[in-house]
Amino acid sequence: MNILHRVMDFCIHHRAVLGYSIVSLLTATSEHIFSSVVFKCPCNSGNVLYGSFLLLVPAFILLLLSYMVNARAWHLLTGTCSPGKRLKCSPLGTCTRCCQVLVPVTARALVAPLTWIAVTLLRANFYECAASGSSLIRRLFCEDKGDECQNQLLKLPCDENLSAQISSEWLSLQAQSQLMGWFLIASIMAVALISKCVRNCCSLVSYLQLRFWKIYSQKEQELFDIKAKEHATKLAEINTNCFFKSTLPAPFHTPSNEDWQKISFLYKFNTQEQYYSMIHKYVNTNRGNSTKFEEGQDLTILVFVDEAHSSESGF
Repeated sequence: MNILHRVMDFCIHHRAVLGYSIVSLLTATSEHIFSSVVFKCPCNSGNVLYGSFLLLVPAFILLLLSYMVNARAWHLLTGTCSPGKRLKCSPLGTCTRCCQVLVPVTARALVAPLTWIAVTLLRANFYECAASGSSLIRRLFCEDKGDECQNQLLKLPCDENLSAQISSEWLSLQAQSQLMGWFLIASIMAVALISKCVRNCCSLVSYLQLRFWKIYSQKEQELFDIKAKEHATKLAEINTNCFFKSTLPAPFHTPSNEDWQKISFLYKFNTQEQYYSMIHKYVNTNRGNSTKFEEGQDLTILVFVDEAHSSESGF
């Protein structure tokens, strides 16, 4: 039982890393299946189009899917084009808030497409197909060698003996692809490490307070989901009973549209306050009616406050 608790605690504390790892593993598995079942280089003048399409287009589709399942992206976009929002928000302020949230959202969304590109480069099939029809590679391999060399180059992905023969004279296309794949992986890891260091160095709160804040955000969202389900179930039960019994419903308080809107704002950090979420701020400012609730709406957005609210999407 203690081992199970330790495993659960480890998964909870490292859920982000585990989530990215699972996404990467699923993407790599999908690429392997796709390459084995679907991929077949035409070995003609269509090599560049075919290889480039299969290398980049699935990555673009994965990027779009990552945006679609990211709850924080929808948190940002929901209601932003309503007439009331357009009248109240300045274009500059809206653009700034969008950039502050979309940058980390995009970083998370890039996990799957970059994994796809890195894995395909390491396997080298797609790159070898695309590069064999490239004019740049043609000039490199077939300079002053005539049309026969160009024709052989197009057939390179389909002929292992020919590939070995050409590779003995030049750096093989497979080696080029794998070098680019490892360079891409190293670049991603370096950028991730640097961004984490910069984010921690520029943190507006201390390390222990940041840990407490993340725990609070997670627990608040868990309790919010439980209470929301209980409240929605009770309201649905009242309305259903009244419908079938033809009776009038008893008074049952439900948060107003304005209340929902207030707790749905993106959280803005203010060093003069000590609120850990919009709900925390809402209940401590007379249900959002105090002037303090509006203060700090243009200050720095702390993205991690919304991370617990996105946990159901897995990103």
